[in-house]
Amino acid sequence: MTAFNPALLATFAPPVMEARRWLDGVTFDVDRPLINVSQAAPVDPPPEGLRRAIAEAALSSPEAHLYGPVLGNRDLREEVAVEFSRAYGGEVQAGQVAITQGCNQAFCAAIATLATAGDDVILPTPWYFNHKMWLDMQGIAAQPLRCKADMLPDPDEAAGMIGPKTRAIVLVTPNNPSGAEYPAELLDRFHDLARQRGIALIIDETYRDFDSREGAPHNLLTRPDRDDTLIQLYSFSKAYKLTGHRVGALLASTERMAQVEKFLDTVAISTSQLGQIGALWGMRNLRDWLAQERQEILSRRAATVTALQGLEGWKLKSAGAYFAWVEHPFAESSAALAPRLVREAGVLALPGTMFTPDADPTGPRHFRLAFANVDAAGIEQLAARLAGFAA
Repeated sequence: MTAFNPALLATFAPPVMEARRWLDGVTFDVDRPLINVSQAAPVDPPPEGLRRAIAEAALSSPEAHLYGPVLGNRDLREEVAVEFSRAYGGEVQAGQVAITQGCNQAFCAAIATLATAGDDVILPTPWYFNHKMWLDMQGIAAQPLRCKADMLPDPDEAAGMIGPKTRAIVLVTPNNPSGAEYPAELLDRFHDLARQRGIALIIDETYRDFDSREGAPHNLLTRPDRDDTLIQLYSFSKAYKLTGHRVGALLASTERMAQVEKFLDTVAISTSQLGQIGALWGMRNLRDWLAQERQEILSRRAATVTALQGLEGWKLKSAGAYFAWVEHPFAESSAALAPRLVREAGVLALPGTMFTPDADPTGPRHFRLAFANVDAAGIEQLAARLAGFAA
């Protein structure tokens, strides 16, 4: 057999796919169905108006079936620029926006412009596993920056980790997997650190539409020095339920866009035309609908906080956007407990070990609960099942 790429072999299997295999051979009673809190993806289709816009384009627009501009359709790039300028109080031009096949591809493109094998990137832990996987595949070392008890990373600790091969710090806010919302002041400090040390600050804002705070979550787009340092990532999947259409965005300097274009042209050529058409229609027509969706997610967050805070032995560390990060009361590792939760409690959740380095002792102590697809009654049932689970 021919050899495999050792960098690909070095990384782990896709966690969500691994978790789905725990369901093989397990049946659930009709009156006690599975509670799935494993994946942060909407399960409902987009609103009907958005689906009609996609359908009409598929039927009547020949260009909807062709390659588009590598960096994305001009109208969608302009709309993103207008929205981010409005939301953050800064000035963004369409030439500073790329449309990607989901936010994961935006991350891959950003890293491709910054680092190569042998370099390193700082990732706060618990980390988003796909970020770690991509760095592994590229031979780029992920330096784990362990979050404090409040689930926030410390810029001072990060400063001590920056070496001659460090190319970027990556932050996710609201965070996946912890749900923590990073204060604006904290992002300012990380931006200052990155700028002073000549590295990039990548901020993944996939869940920005479900931030509990009113107004701009940070002021980095107002800074005159941002082009040298800041790269922002965004996803349309969560906001408009477009997960299957794979539409994301990357915001950076026009100089960086020239390099992003090389990467995107090589791996995809262009993002799905129908997905871009849907995203644009959503941005132009669904502001009020999205505000209602945000309120529903915030209500589910509140229900989750209430339910978990009353759960004996379990400790809620943080909650926000789609996620809660919880410490369990058992001696056994969450990696061993997770398949048992499926069989014995009818709960599918990801263990903390999927979000931390192998040697990190916090991983075995925690679970990520993705509550966005569970209503208030389901959240009560989730808490009851966790309360009744015995290791």
